[in-house]
Amino acid sequence: MPVRDIEQVDDETPDELGAFPRLTEDQVATLEAGGACRPVRAGEVLIREGEPSQDFFVILSGKVAIIDEGDGESERRILRVHGPGRFLGELGLLEGQVAFFTAEVIEDGEILVVPAERVRELVAHDLVLSDLILRAYLVRRHLLIGLGSGFRIIGSCYSPDTLRLREFAIRNRLPHRWIDVEQDERAEQLLRSLGVAPEDTPVVIWCGRKVLRNPPNAELARIVGLPAPDPVRDTTEDVCDLIVVGAGPAGLAASVYGASDGLNTVTLESIAAGGQASTSSRIENYLGFPAGISGAELAERAVLQAGKFGARLLVSAEVTGSMPEDGYHALPLADGGVVRGRAVVLATGARYRKLTVPGIEALEGTSVYYAATHQEARMCGTHPVAVVGGGNSAGQATVFLAGSVSRVHLLIRGGDLGKSMSRYLVDQIERHPRVTVHRNTEVRTVHGEKYLEQIMVENNHTGEQDTLRVRALFVFIGAMPYSGWLADTIALDDHGFVLTGMDAVHARGDGTQRTGARSPRSLETSLPGLFAAGDVRSGSVKRVASAVGEGAMAVRQIHEYFDRS
Repeated sequence: MPVRDIEQVDDETPDELGAFPRLTEDQVATLEAGGACRPVRAGEVLIREGEPSQDFFVILSGKVAIIDEGDGESERRILRVHGPGRFLGELGLLEGQVAFFTAEVIEDGEILVVPAERVRELVAHDLVLSDLILRAYLVRRHLLIGLGSGFRIIGSCYSPDTLRLREFAIRNRLPHRWIDVEQDERAEQLLRSLGVAPEDTPVVIWCGRKVLRNPPNAELARIVGLPAPDPVRDTTEDVCDLIVVGAGPAGLAASVYGASDGLNTVTLESIAAGGQASTSSRIENYLGFPAGISGAELAERAVLQAGKFGARLLVSAEVTGSMPEDGYHALPLADGGVVRGRAVVLATGARYRKLTVPGIEALEGTSVYYAATHQEARMCGTHPVAVVGGGNSAGQATVFLAGSVSRVHLLIRGGDLGKSMSRYLVDQIERHPRVTVHRNTEVRTVHGEKYLEQIMVENNHTGEQDTLRVRALFVFIGAMPYSGWLADTIALDDHGFVLTGMDAVHARGDGTQRTGARSPRSLETSLPGLFAAGDVRSGSVKRVASAVGEGAMAVRQIHEYFDRS
């Protein structure tokens, strides 16, 4: 299949985001210590889409094209051309995923080949190269997502399984493109060419040819190279030192500190690393990042850091319960496996509540969202949108969206924007020319067939109603703890948050009262050896920094628990 003209994507195309840095001679020399040079000829494929890459390539001479293979309905397209001094790859190389593009030599030359494991070591220990490579790889992943590279999800916007697959891909920051059978004229033709009936959707098209019919998240995870649970491996009798349930900021912190302290650590995440924080477009008040950092980038860096120390992170690993077993904690998984550990950190976090407005469920995933990332912003275009909520997440979403849409309507139930929102966000919102704040305002109805067209809002003081024409609705209205699977195991408060410390001692309810003479540590639950950190814990401060701190504290208390058990 032919490739498109390479004009405008050559090696000298401006690199405003830092995605394609050119290595210095000294940096190349550092990489040469662990690699080997070899000649290449035009037509040679160095990286093939859909296959894992075990090597890091530096171009010494010649040129290499980065190609999106398409999906059978269009020709291949060249995304970028690299020349001397550039290096290939993106985030998947560091995380063991398959490639989401093809790298093909288009001009004879010479390359330096470095084993991926050697590059992972450099990223972990060489400050300059680490910053250069990791930053480039994070931006390249973002660009691939924006270009719609990678696999295809074909399904109806009304299908719960389509929404599930899209959420899994978006939350795991996997390059993909969604083709809506309700809206996209190409969908029927593409399905016909693949021998798939519309009623058999959703399907995932892998590498333009392989059809996965409504795959479970775990199957899709294994295909792209994400570390999903292995039912055979995870039903062994092996017992790890620490099981971390949840890979948000608290869970990732516990994973990093546990593994770096020498604990055999396994982290179980039901959807994607990063948790609720990964849906934040920019966190500006996190210590050490004066220019701010996106939740997704913070999560990716933490995942690499945990892996550096030997923590084993499994995604699509849904824990369904907890039970004691021979003095250990046994956590059964939804796929039938069981993970056993000496201690457990519960860091399952919380999820945003949904608006109870008639008809809103039909619009979820197409124009009603519970996250505001580049993916959702791109789907909104420049149309006006509404944001519901008065906390920091709503404020961050408002500022982020106002950078691309024509108008953001921020709806808060109370009259004081600063009551639950950081001052720096309040100041940005009040100064922004494209943001309108509606105080004492609640959504009453939503209107739209396939996509949101308008919402009717009401002032809860005066009863006055108004209609806002918006293309999307973003909802951030408080959190519900992800703790339902723990209800019969440990003490929870009236809202379902996990009680710890002396609160757990005084908890009422059969089967939840802690036994034994020893008082629990401040993050320990009513069950000895079971700790809680972050948003799922009753009384926690709902901030990224405090969640990270609690994750680190939990590991310290686990060492004390081991020493005195």
